[in-house]
Amino acid sequence: MSMSRASRTSRPPERLVVIGGDAAGMSAASQARRLKGPDELEIVAFERGHFSSFSACGIPYWVGGDVAGRDELIARTPEEHRARGIDLRMRTEVTEIDVAAGRVRARNVDSGAEAWTSYDKLVIATGARPIRPDLPGADAPGVHGVQTLDDGQALLDALAAAKGRRAVVVGAGYIGVEMAEAMINRGYRVTVVNRGSEPMSTLDPDMGRLVHRAMEGLGITMVDDAEVTKILTDDDGEVRAVGTEDAEYPADVVVLGIGVRPETGLARAAGLPLGDHGGLLTDLAMRVRGHENIWAGGDCVEVLDLVSGRERHIPLGTHANKHGQVIGTNLGGGYATFPGVVGTAVSKVCDLEIARTGLREKDARRAGLQYETVTIESTSRAGYYPNAAPMTVKMLAERRTGRLLGVQIVGREGAAKRVDIAAVALTARMTVEEMTALDLGYAPPFSPVWDPILVAARKAAAAVRRNSG
Repeated sequence: MSMSRASRTSRPPERLVVIGGDAAGMSAASQARRLKGPDELEIVAFERGHFSSFSACGIPYWVGGDVAGRDELIARTPEEHRARGIDLRMRTEVTEIDVAAGRVRARNVDSGAEAWTSYDKLVIATGARPIRPDLPGADAPGVHGVQTLDDGQALLDALAAAKGRRAVVVGAGYIGVEMAEAMINRGYRVTVVNRGSEPMSTLDPDMGRLVHRAMEGLGITMVDDAEVTKILTDDDGEVRAVGTEDAEYPADVVVLGIGVRPETGLARAAGLPLGDHGGLLTDLAMRVRGHENIWAGGDCVEVLDLVSGRERHIPLGTHANKHGQVIGTNLGGGYATFPGVVGTAVSKVCDLEIARTGLREKDARRAGLQYETVTIESTSRAGYYPNAAPMTVKMLAERRTGRLLGVQIVGREGAAKRVDIAAVALTARMTVEEMTALDLGYAPPFSPVWDPILVAARKAAAAVRRNSG
């Protein structure tokens, strides 16, 4: 009697659930899909907004008119992700993570319908949220945070409908400074209310003062050392002014540029580990500490500062995309790590370029480091070459060892990206003495014979030798 061959039952694919449809989440999903096909890995992603894989960093330039349209900021549409085998569910917000059962509850934002989805692997990429001050009027119509394309569109709509042309920006960090310029480009009279002594608290105050002057040169009214106490509204409930203890500043539109916090409410409720800054804590593979099947990346996590050795929250798209690549590689069966950051960032005000990497003076003091600091003035090109522009470089070095601790640069064309030299030197733990021998490119159109970074390194090395005896 012949026996039929028993058919093999195929093993069902594992399910990966991704919370968040922007840089970290969709980079992770896309990389995992490249490494594993649908028969091995099912991918379901949830995004509560209208857009996926967009550049939040580009929103101020879209609002200001430098970028022609919203679609130019979208790297990959939901339809493109779905065509690659990722079940991306838009306008769907995850409201609960059940770690013990390995499932998430999601709600359709438009219909309100809810359902549980189980997972074998989970990626949390919930990003960050703009800080809204707990003040009277903070939620009034006309008050805008700027974090998503929906936020950017709402702001543009408000600008088009505003009764007047007065804007107040609350905060003078990266977003505040960039949005102030965007409002100027839109023809608004702009006031920036900043609780710090100078704009750009990511710089030391002496370098922030250079930014202050540039902003005033654009026609922006700067109000420093001022705490916003209320946002005032008219009889219709629309914003009409921003108030401090000493004054009121009329406003038809208010933009919040105070900064962002990690969006980790879901993670906190699920009992996942958070750091001192409220971000998720992960290992080098971006796996959430203590949880074998949960990863996290992007603006919702804290990362290791390679200079100070401490965890920090640094919400930047560069990090988010790298986190996603690392997570996706690990989910796809490979191996990758994210060792940490040195805190590099660049921005601009009109033609003034602003850059920093490593530690500020207060960061070094907080870390218990003794340091030397030097500041030099140089130019972007050889002094005799046309259009050579001034540049200020500030450098911090550890006393005795001479290890580079940080660099800040403010200048015109050709200034900002020089910070990348310092970022590499920080990562390599170079001393300022070692930096003086770097073989950097030279030609009169691009640099003086001694590049400004090398001039600062020479001066810092001399300070270390002089004060370390």
